[in-house]
Amino acid sequence: MTKLPPDGFSASGEPEAAQRPGSSPLEPKDIIIVGAGVFGASAALELRRRGHAVTLVDPGPLPHPDASSTDVSKMVRADYGKDHFYSHFALECITGWKRWNVEMGRPLYHETGFLVLAGGQMRPGGFEHDSREVLLQIGGDIDRLDGAELHRRFPAWPADRYPDGYFNPNAGWAESRNVVSWLLAHAVRSGVLVRETSMAHCLEEGSRIRGIVTSDGHELLANTVIVAAGAWTPTLLPWLEPALQCVGQPVYHFLPADPEPYRSERFPPWAADIANTGWYGFPVQSDGILKIANHGSGVRVDPRADKIVPAGNDERFLSFAEATFPGLEDCPIVKRRLCLYCDSWDGDFWIDWDPDREGLLVAAGGSGHGFKFAPGLGRLIADKVEGTENRWADRFRWRPPGARRTEAARSTARPGGSGAP
Repeated sequence: MTKLPPDGFSASGEPEAAQRPGSSPLEPKDIIIVGAGVFGASAALELRRRGHAVTLVDPGPLPHPDASSTDVSKMVRADYGKDHFYSHFALECITGWKRWNVEMGRPLYHETGFLVLAGGQMRPGGFEHDSREVLLQIGGDIDRLDGAELHRRFPAWPADRYPDGYFNPNAGWAESRNVVSWLLAHAVRSGVLVRETSMAHCLEEGSRIRGIVTSDGHELLANTVIVAAGAWTPTLLPWLEPALQCVGQPVYHFLPADPEPYRSERFPPWAADIANTGWYGFPVQSDGILKIANHGSGVRVDPRADKIVPAGNDERFLSFAEATFPGLEDCPIVKRRLCLYCDSWDGDFWIDWDPDREGLLVAAGGSGHGFKFAPGLGRLIADKVEGTENRWADRFRWRPPGARRTEAARSTARPGGSGAP
């Protein structure tokens, strides 16, 4: 096994991978997890802590550069419209993020607060109004802001564009790539075996899954296979379409000439009329990079093909940035990418046993809002493996697809439609 440095990371900042040296006899607790994103990595760590023999399979490099969790930042919030379930689950996970910060040795979750801005007066039925009402009901400390107060407290925001909204201090953002790196390094130190290879298909004996076959033809045996492959899940398990689909969402990195107005203390993570427009973003990183993204309808993508941001998005993002933040006029774009969502048909995660294939558990369907639940995902998946009751599990059960819907913050407007700026 590769020796890890004391902090669990290699010199490049990535976790070292341990390889299983050849095959081993099938053990009662042998588990293969396919996919080393936030679902797979958190599950691997939790299952290993519970005494299971775990092999984590991913084509690499790790963290995988195309995975949705591999980016500089992800939002951590309990703002979910009138959906009490996700608000309570997220608050529990925020407690978990704080616990992880202690374990990590340095904070990877930054509780900077979260700005939720409305394009008009907040009204019942709107994402901003309903989120605020739910958070107040469960004891949140929420500051309502009109346009003038918004500009006074957070000067990069103009006073006239978003006349209503609130600031939620019990929220923030996580260093997503570094979180996955930490989970993987911690899992390897705990004894999880990592194989950088691809899954070709499941190894089936009748209706029983006995392992997987890799892309180079090797058979890996296990009593349980967990497919947590994110956007690649419906490709690996094609019978899950149309319940799960791969959708690409544009993410842009800008380099402001003056980063100071966009530091986290004056420019916390934000959502700008998000349920109508999809716009959200983050403060500048230590390298001065400012991230703006869109949580919208996206475009269908084959994750095996090139991930090209569709034409027209440069103009769309620049138009929004320049109209919203005067300091970003003529700001250069330094990176653009598609964030690959594994969209479930109803926006809820998909964590359950395949009813037609014994030994196969699917843990996917993050639908663009799963990362914030990372501290609860590993326990949720491990409880499902062991048949242990988990208060959150029923929402994510196996279910037949129906009319497509999304979580409350997700915009369904098409780019250029009535919901786009």
